Amino acid sequence: MTPETVGPLSRLVDVMRVPPRGQDVRVEATAEECAALARDFGLPAIRSLSGDYHLKTSAKGINVTGVIKASITQICVTTLEPFDSNVEEEVEVDFAESSGMPAEPPTDINEDEPPDEIVNGQIDLGALTAEFLALGLDPYPRKPGVDFDYRDPSDEKDSPFAALNKLREGK
Repeated sequence: MTPETVGPLSRLVDVMRVPPRGQDVRVEATAEECAALARDFGLPAIRSLSGDYHLKTSAKGINVTGVIKASITQICVTTLEPFDSNVEEEVEVDFAESSGMPAEPPTDINEDEPPDEIVNGQIDLGALTAEFLALGLDPYPRKPGVDFDYRDPSDEKDSPFAALNKLREGK
């Protein structure tokens, strides 16, 4: 990991310091980090972003479970008006050293995703938080109470299928 490859939110955890019983870690983005992520994701604002994780060691590496929560502002695809919403995503990711990750061909039995890589003995919970926020964003956000049900009656008369509809209806 280099400063060029890490996004605006980075919280490195040394995997060798994770105790055998596990460790709880909270990631909370600063206002500056939220603003940078909002720009990266094309959002008007991210008011808050946090991730609560439990890390535990496994035979292959580190298992991370938890939840991310964010309070964001999005633009409605129907009205183009900004609106506030909340995102909550469950997280479960395994990390392993690249040398400890044998290449397994995908099979019906083993449909689990391969583990993420432990880089230089560290995992980045900040990047994980940003990644799961991105996964939790609605690609077509709609303001609550707004539906898209537009029908222009004049379009049916001028439609190339209007004549076929008349034939089908027996007119």
